[in-house]
Amino acid sequence: MLDKNIASDIIFEALSLGADFCDIFVEETKLQNISYNSSKVKNIQSGIDFGIGIRLIYGTRAMYAYSNSNKKEDLLTLTRNLAQKYKTNAQGKNLNFDKALAYKEIKALGGNHELGYKIDKLKVLDAMTRKNSEFVSQVSLGLLQKDTTVEIFDSEGLYATEHRPYVRLLASAITKDGGEQASGSWYPGARGGFDYVDSLDLQEVSDEIVRQSLTILKAKPAPAGKMPVVIDNGFGGVIFHEACGHLLETTSVEKKASVLWDKKGELVAHENLNAVDDGTMDNEWGSISIDDEGMPTQRTQLIKNGKVENFLCDRLGAIKTEHPRTGSARRQSYKYAPASRMRNTFIEAGNYKLDDLLSSMEDGIYAKKMGGGSVNPGTGEFNFSVQEGYIVKNGKIGQAIKGATLIGRGEEILKKISMSADNFELATGMCGSVSGSIPTTVGQPAIKVDEILVGGQA
Repeated sequence: MLDKNIASDIIFEALSLGADFCDIFVEETKLQNISYNSSKVKNIQSGIDFGIGIRLIYGTRAMYAYSNSNKKEDLLTLTRNLAQKYKTNAQGKNLNFDKALAYKEIKALGGNHELGYKIDKLKVLDAMTRKNSEFVSQVSLGLLQKDTTVEIFDSEGLYATEHRPYVRLLASAITKDGGEQASGSWYPGARGGFDYVDSLDLQEVSDEIVRQSLTILKAKPAPAGKMPVVIDNGFGGVIFHEACGHLLETTSVEKKASVLWDKKGELVAHENLNAVDDGTMDNEWGSISIDDEGMPTQRTQLIKNGKVENFLCDRLGAIKTEHPRTGSARRQSYKYAPASRMRNTFIEAGNYKLDDLLSSMEDGIYAKKMGGGSVNPGTGEFNFSVQEGYIVKNGKIGQAIKGATLIGRGEEILKKISMSADNFELATGMCGSVSGSIPTTVGQPAIKVDEILVGGQA
């Protein structure tokens, strides 16, 4: 995509202007998004996006800019403009980009089909869902496909490239009974092509989103107060992602804006808790063979037996904190500079059964499916909605509830996760931070939180 001679000339110019380091990120993305609503195609978005980002590092300061041109003079001008504030006279060097890093190519599901085939698939799912219950009033579906190729050059002589395909099905249903309505959703995705969607059981997808919606439709208002909560597997891992994962990224650690910035080696969670960020998992939505600085990805143990083992670190984070790089530099596109970000982040499975967790707490709440939320990295304070929840009485699941919110501080909640089940599962999501919105996977087994503040209206 970018001629290596042009890349060498750009880096030569950057080093001549006194930069300590320079890298170039080249990206081409082909996308096709289909929106299907009210039993018809609402929108089809397709196209190709191409761009090149250039980053200069002077000490601990980084300058970044991008262009949609791959012409040498345009990129040289961009480089000179970036260097205006900090430039000095120095010696440039010519590069052959012969620094080869060995890495495992993450497997991805393949396959593709014509547009008509994909739309027919959505039509079938729409019809299934509308027939599923007389209370279904609306079905919204979407199909997202993105095929990205990246190239990375840097002033240490590195050249790396990777092909990154993504596919995701978006399915939601609204049920209505009189003046009450509720929604259920499922958004499965993978690193791969349309074969992944073809592998899904559409009847299972339809049944699940209608079941969720009908359950919430009939639910009673949630109680409020401090109580034990069991958070189920899969997307329940969004709480760890938000309340702890972001606190372990050097994006916040380097600014001391994380409550965990100086806690390496310290006990910050219950001794039974183990957590990982792993970019090496085949076919997973958040997996990458190399990060956006060209470093091979890896499995990073974040917490081991309750103690902080590692932080997620990119190049600039390593310069500022001296923590080792972890292959975690990521960005939404060439329009963003890279930053330390999560990949597939999860709490590891334990040895208990879900019933063991429920029976151990006697009375409390079972959060079967989590919704959205927010966290303040500086304080660790978070709040998350429970999309589908139930009252637990005497260790048994009872009445469905709605409107529950889990409120707390990440550092406190980690110490109260006392039990982990064996029903580990992953779920797809999108994570927003300083380098844009990126595909990430969250996950966990069912976990028991001994006490947490629940917001509710009952």
